[in-house]
Amino acid sequence: MTTDGVGGGGAGMEWAEAGKGEGAGMDERTEADERAAVGEGEGAGERVGRHVRKAGWRRARRIGLLALLVLLLPVLAAETALRVNYFGDPEPGTYTRQKDAIWLGHAWVDGRKTDADVTALTARLKTTGIRDLYVHAGPLEHNGTLPESAYPKAGWLIKAVHRAAPGIRVQAWLGDVLATETPTGMHLDRPATRAAVVTSTRRILAAGFDGAHFDLEPLHSGDRDYLTLLDSLHSVTRAHDAQLSVAAHQIDPLPGFHSFWGTVAGHPKWWSQKFFGQVARRVDQIAVMSYDTMQPLQSLYGGYVAQQTSLALEVTPPSTDLLMGLPFYHENRFGHWNHAETVPAAVRGVRLGLSRTDADRANFGVALYVDFAAEEKDWTAYREDWVR
Repeated sequence: MTTDGVGGGGAGMEWAEAGKGEGAGMDERTEADERAAVGEGEGAGERVGRHVRKAGWRRARRIGLLALLVLLLPVLAAETALRVNYFGDPEPGTYTRQKDAIWLGHAWVDGRKTDADVTALTARLKTTGIRDLYVHAGPLEHNGTLPESAYPKAGWLIKAVHRAAPGIRVQAWLGDVLATETPTGMHLDRPATRAAVVTSTRRILAAGFDGAHFDLEPLHSGDRDYLTLLDSLHSVTRAHDAQLSVAAHQIDPLPGFHSFWGTVAGHPKWWSQKFFGQVARRVDQIAVMSYDTMQPLQSLYGGYVAQQTSLALEVTPPSTDLLMGLPFYHENRFGHWNHAETVPAAVRGVRLGLSRTDADRANFGVALYVDFAAEEKDWTAYREDWVR
């Protein structure tokens, strides 16, 4: 409608029609306005939702960062403590006490080695403090037995070493995987298995070995069956005037750490200091496998070895030989950084721990792992830093 129609002669009718049209227009505008208002309400709701979601993400990120800090701060504190542990100078005289050892591979008893190899080995030993050879003569069967076919050249090796290097002891290195984390392996909880291990040890000693060295892994802290086995084995070795030696797990760097790591990783790895002492009191020698430590730097690894040396010295009887392992091998994998776990760092750590805890301990040494992976630089570092 136009405004002219409003002022014409048919004003009443036109007005009425105009009024009706205006009423309709008013209704349409109201509905449009309502639709617009509803639309604006929906847009605001979406904006509020987005704001809430963003706030939730920010809160989650803050909580995540806080949780990460809670986890990282103890690790950073522990690593800082290890670095500090590497400071200082070892005490004078903290060198070899002629109680060192080396792990030797199976080639020495299966026929691969010759007289020339024995000559070369014993010539090298003359410039070291090594007294014991842990020669791999196993592994044991899961039931604890050991066939004589596993070490056919043992008699030849023992006689050749004794002839070329009197005073060097040749021990049989025996081991197996324990059924502690997998369904297969040796069950120390079975009396028949423990009895078979004892019988195998008697046969090893009858073959001429000067002792038996056991490496059973993974061995969980507090294993009473293992302690029972050691008691039985020690009675046999004493009767033969032979050595009983074991390779030992590392000691908790923090109290109860093996329990924490067992929960997190399913592999406790460490022993409590108390359990380490219980093992040390049942053997003639205990060699700490102080490598595969997960430390990324030489200073941290050396500080860790210093700590392990002190912890072991505190609970090992003076009558038991305590040996700290040196990494004579070169691998890069989870748990072992070749550039960090070096012989110089390990020896410095050993000397620092010895200096701080029991510098005059006579029955103390290092154990070199392992002959077939060693490089000349490892032997040089051992001689220059430890043997002197």
